[in-house]
Amino acid sequence: MRILITNDDGIHAPGLVTLHAIASEIAGPDGEVWTVAPANEQSGVGHCISYARPTMMTEVGDRRFAVEGSPADCVLAGLYKAMPERPDLVLSGVNRGNNAAENTLYSGTVGGAMEAALQGIPAIAMSQYFSPESAKLDDPFECALTHGAETVRAILGAHVDTDDVYRTFYNVNFPPTSAANCLGRRLVAQGRRVGRNFMMETQTSPTGREFLWIKGGDQHVPTAEGTDAQANLSGYISVTPIRADLTDYAAMDALKGMLDT
Repeated sequence: MRILITNDDGIHAPGLVTLHAIASEIAGPDGEVWTVAPANEQSGVGHCISYARPTMMTEVGDRRFAVEGSPADCVLAGLYKAMPERPDLVLSGVNRGNNAAENTLYSGTVGGAMEAALQGIPAIAMSQYFSPESAKLDDPFECALTHGAETVRAILGAHVDTDDVYRTFYNVNFPPTSAANCLGRRLVAQGRRVGRNFMMETQTSPTGREFLWIKGGDQHVPTAEGTDAQANLSGYISVTPIRADLTDYAAMDALKGMLDT
């Protein structure tokens, strides 16, 4: 199997080392793992592409490239420049911190997987939830490293491909526990930490100038039963199938006949 890996934490991020190990196990001894990742951290860029400016790619090792751009840029660079053949699978991550609930919408890790799905390639985004417990581990990515390959295999084995114009891809979050304390996997919906939004804070520099900083909310607030963050905080790996189609189909049904002219 030929696998392309990327992330949003950057080419030197420890989670990318974890992802390479997962991908190598999946690809097997006769497979290939190609790395095309951002030269610098790109957290929070979502599905951004560098449409208004050129992007530079540098080969930094065997099948290893750094791109001055977003994770979605990296996927495009991998498909159309770095790799001689299209990959069979794109893996994005392993992100430092969770991309569950509303974080999904901001995540560059998810954005990379989304671009792969738009290009017609099976894709999985993976993130490691952090906590005081996981911070004490020798390797805070231990849970993802131990259970990552089996989770990818389970998803690929269960996935039913369709001819939908927007292909399904997957968002996986590993719980903030040791590998031994992980209780298994749960197929769940995307949740929402109600009342926990990103916000802006002002800070004054020593020169008197004001700077604005983005601040996140409490990540350890559980979401509703049957959703991602709730599963993670209960010790489970969450697996959420998602698509890039943002249509609200329930609203379409409710509004039927009311807005057409």
